[in-house]
Amino acid sequence: MHENAEGSAAADHLAANGGQETPRKTSQTTTALALGAIGVVYGDIGTSPIYALREATRAVAGDRPPTEAEMLGILSIIVWSLTLIVSVKYVLFVLRADNDREGGTLSLMALARRDAGRYAPLILVLGMVGAALFFGDAIITPAISVLSAVEGLEVVTPAFSDYVVAITLAILLALFAVQRFGTAGVASVFGPVTALWFLTLTVSGAIELAEYPAVLAALDPSYAVLFLVDHGGVSLAVMGAAFLAVTGAEAIYADLGHFGRRPIMLAWFALVFPALLINYFGQGAYVISHGGLVGQPLFQMVPSWATLPMVVLATMATVIASQAVITGAYSLTRQAIQLQLLPRLQVQHTSETQSGQIYMPQVNLLLLVGVFILVAEFGSSEALASAYGISVAGEMVVTALLLFFVFWRTWRRPALLAALVVAPFLLLDVTFLWANAQKFTDGGWVSIAVAAALAVMMMTWRKGSRLLFRKTRKTEIPLALLTDNLAAKPPHLVAGTAVFLTSDPESAPTALMHSLKHYHVLHEQNAILTVEMTEDPYVAEEARAQITPINDLFMRVVLRFGYMEQPNVPKALAVCRKLGWKFDIMSTSFFVSRRSLKISRRSLMPRWQDKLFIVLARNASDASAYFQIPTGRVVEIGTQVTL
Repeated sequence: MHENAEGSAAADHLAANGGQETPRKTSQTTTALALGAIGVVYGDIGTSPIYALREATRAVAGDRPPTEAEMLGILSIIVWSLTLIVSVKYVLFVLRADNDREGGTLSLMALARRDAGRYAPLILVLGMVGAALFFGDAIITPAISVLSAVEGLEVVTPAFSDYVVAITLAILLALFAVQRFGTAGVASVFGPVTALWFLTLTVSGAIELAEYPAVLAALDPSYAVLFLVDHGGVSLAVMGAAFLAVTGAEAIYADLGHFGRRPIMLAWFALVFPALLINYFGQGAYVISHGGLVGQPLFQMVPSWATLPMVVLATMATVIASQAVITGAYSLTRQAIQLQLLPRLQVQHTSETQSGQIYMPQVNLLLLVGVFILVAEFGSSEALASAYGISVAGEMVVTALLLFFVFWRTWRRPALLAALVVAPFLLLDVTFLWANAQKFTDGGWVSIAVAAALAVMMMTWRKGSRLLFRKTRKTEIPLALLTDNLAAKPPHLVAGTAVFLTSDPESAPTALMHSLKHYHVLHEQNAILTVEMTEDPYVAEEARAQITPINDLFMRVVLRFGYMEQPNVPKALAVCRKLGWKFDIMSTSFFVSRRSLKISRRSLMPRWQDKLFIVLARNASDASAYFQIPTGRVVEIGTQVTL
């Protein structure tokens, strides 16, 4: 869901060559996209070695040194979690479930709903829950990532201990502050810097692994099984901590549309996966060879002269990982808006050439406040680790369930076959979700609370919008009746074109009714315009507009946009010229109705939900700004509606 300058450049290169590439050029493009994917897709999972093995070891050993058998068991759990969840589930299976080459929870939901039949409402709820859980993860990832990297300064000198939180907050404040300027300029360095980080992980891990290669025995999954059997009392806690090694795996599918399946697979198997395995083995070798010492093994196992550069590089890597999460939150929010799951929010484009480069002030502020509260309240990555993982595991469960519906309903495979394919992944995801649920009272409630709040908002907006539509339709005049009467007895006509925006093309727009009531005139050309958002990522230009003549005075115009597109009404109306509608934007007036909502005694929603819906509606961006209509051409007419 994140935009990357390198990915866009490669895509532009393909477009410039008409989509035709020689094998050599295709290889070069794939390599360039793979480098971009290393920075954006794998930034989060790539910073997990800072704290994942450390927390898993502390979960089993506490203050005592872990035994060699325990370390081998922990390493085996981490290795096979990376293999089964990331390599097999996401890279080999989930990446195949693309929605017109787009990925992510809401894309998967839209794909699953195409032929869902009576299961469509259930799939919609799953999609909303998955999206909400992403936001629960989004406020924790920047906090724990940057905080864990800055804590490496304590290895350089304990004098930094009192300043870790302050330094972390300063870095995060700067990160959120620069979002409004766009990230296109720095995105080109994401890949190289993160690639350097993975190479550093490989080298530092390989040195320790060479000193104690016996840890490679953890490749045998029996060590993981024996560990879980022998440590029944703490096995769930260890699994919950070891799960931190795979947080960020959901980005593999979310960024499918920006990089493509082949580059993402190449980046994973050629660099990221080997680097992670080698480093985790190296950390395990270091802990065993140093008598079970568990402090900051990632930073302690490098030479003293390299500690500070390692901390600086780790901080850069965590900032990049945080940036990917932030831009992912923007992208997911925009998708939710297009799918009518959230009210319209302000969207600012930060690039003239890349449509995915956006900035959403309200989302940015909410993330900043949430991240600051977490860092200040928890104070350390060890404490934050208790809050991390539940939302990610929950999102993985949702992905597995949606994948089942895609296999069964969309791809029309037998239900039994779909279940056999998905069940092993679902069982693993549910196990990790249960393991992470043990951390609920220790801080895990934070991400769940955020996800629950967002899920309630989405469900309220969806339900309230549907009820409002039904209620207003009952009170509005049918469009056909009004246009017939006006054609038979037209009022005074004035030159120009009037475009009336409405969400219900069958009813007379409120703005039209009030315009006739107050001005007693009608334009020579009148278009009843409806903007439809589809459950496809993109809409082809030839399907963008549809014009249906009503009579000599009126026509019905429908503009369609995909959930990955930013609606631009003036630009889309230019397509109408090819369909025979000749108009001049400078002599066109756009009439928009602005509703003022009030609660009625007969509302079909609880009072608290009515109030929430009204708050969401009041904070929604106005239609003219969202649809990019020139403000000088817009006439807003206010109306009052009771829920």
